[in-house]
Amino acid sequence: MKKVLVINYSQSGQLNEIIDNFLLPFNSAEIERKQIETVKPIRFPWKSEVFYDTMPECVNEEAIALQPITYASEKYDLIVLGYQPWFLSPSLPVTSLLQDSIFQQKMKDTPIVTVIGGRNMWLNSQESVKAYIKKAGGILVGNVPLMDREPNLISVLTIFHWMLSGKKERKWNLLPLPGVSQEDILSADKFGAIVHTAMVNNDFQGLQKKILSLGLIDIPTDIWFIEMRGKKIFRIWAGLIKRKGTTPEKRKFLVNLFKYYLLIALFVASPIILSVYFILIAPFSQKSIKKSKEYYYDVS
Repeated sequence: MKKVLVINYSQSGQLNEIIDNFLLPFNSAEIERKQIETVKPIRFPWKSEVFYDTMPECVNEEAIALQPITYASEKYDLIVLGYQPWFLSPSLPVTSLLQDSIFQQKMKDTPIVTVIGGRNMWLNSQESVKAYIKKAGGILVGNVPLMDREPNLISVLTIFHWMLSGKKERKWNLLPLPGVSQEDILSADKFGAIVHTAMVNNDFQGLQKKILSLGLIDIPTDIWFIEMRGKKIFRIWAGLIKRKGTTPEKRKFLVNLFKYYLLIALFVASPIILSVYFILIAPFSQKSIKKSKEYYYDVS
């Protein structure tokens, strides 16, 4: 019987539900399911000041202390790693796991599939995860990103309501439900079936193409455009806060500056810049956009 290690961190529980459905076809495998737990609990719902204050360490990918994980097997036929992106980076608990020497040993020479549940941006975070897997000698064979499909600014409003209230409900009884749609959550078993077949046949060649062939994974051009620039800006802010925030008061001041910068960038600057881009630049850049998206769809 094939041995599968399934490990993830889910703050709200949404990613757990996604992975539950992803695993439905794995009835012929021995599943070992692990939840990442931090020594210092990360509360949900977030408090606004805690959320923004998390950015510098998250973007810099600084490990935090995790509760010890006991593994039942020395070696696995497949690892399923589930995570959320935070600030265009892997969440702090997952970054910490990827830097853990014991988990790195588990990844070595092992096929790995990543399952992502998030708002709408995963490109930069997956690049970081790819690098950790490659450094550990793991073999990334597939990636399943499930995102909120609502327009960017709508999803900002809905996710902030959920994130700060803990209530997955329609804000003002008007906006759509936040997060990955229930339809997409339930569709995760389709991806699971493809991965399960590859594992049973011990043939992961071309797995990502089969995952993409379902037509359920898409990178909207506006999201791609924001991601191509956003991580660089986040790194600048993270560096500034780490260098200059040498006292609690200074750090709080700089984090508040970042907060207001981010809100202005999202709701004022971004719509203007995107409008100019789609009118003046995008029509003449279709080949380069397509090539860039193909790179991020791939797992190699």
